[in-house]
Amino acid sequence: MQYFPPALEQLVEQFARLPGIGRKSAQRLAFYVLSLPEEDAAAFAQAITEAKAAIHCCPVCQNFSQGDGLCPICQDPKRDPSVICVVADPKDVAAMERSREYPGVYHVLHGVISPMNHVGPDELRVKELVTRVAEGGVSEVIMATNPDTEGEATAMYLSRLLRPFGVRVTRLAYGIPVGSHLEYADDATLMRALEGRREM
Repeated sequence: MQYFPPALEQLVEQFARLPGIGRKSAQRLAFYVLSLPEEDAAAFAQAITEAKAAIHCCPVCQNFSQGDGLCPICQDPKRDPSVICVVADPKDVAAMERSREYPGVYHVLHGVISPMNHVGPDELRVKELVTRVAEGGVSEVIMATNPDTEGEATAMYLSRLLRPFGVRVTRLAYGIPVGSHLEYADDATLMRALEGRREM
């Protein structure tokens, strides 16, 4: 039995397709959108349509960019183009930028190698990364994929692929989070923390 008009059901279904949104959350979002004033709802729909039309991938780093030009980071003359930080998704760029400590540029893969999900290197922006490194001027490539199975596999694959170019390939250090206790850390985390230790 259908409880809502077809148009409302369709709106709920569209919200439910978003990652991390279940049926109940999708219903709440749909009801909220319907409660908006007409001009606010129109502005919301227009923002989605305009973003979809205007946002493309930067021709250099593959991060999101307005129009066909370079993204703001690639345009910034203060950034060091000799250091490339490789991330899986554009949202990872935002996470790295929050630290305000990284002076280099990025390369966005738009995913990770995942045989279970039928995602191989050809589905990612790997060729573009190899082309950037092959052109020269790159001294270091930092692998900043997640420390899970797919992220590790992707980082290992890329490091083997880039080795012939003679660039330094590094991996983000990870281990014990700030504010946590050693007794709660698992064996793998402790091992990584020991491997990534540095002099004080």
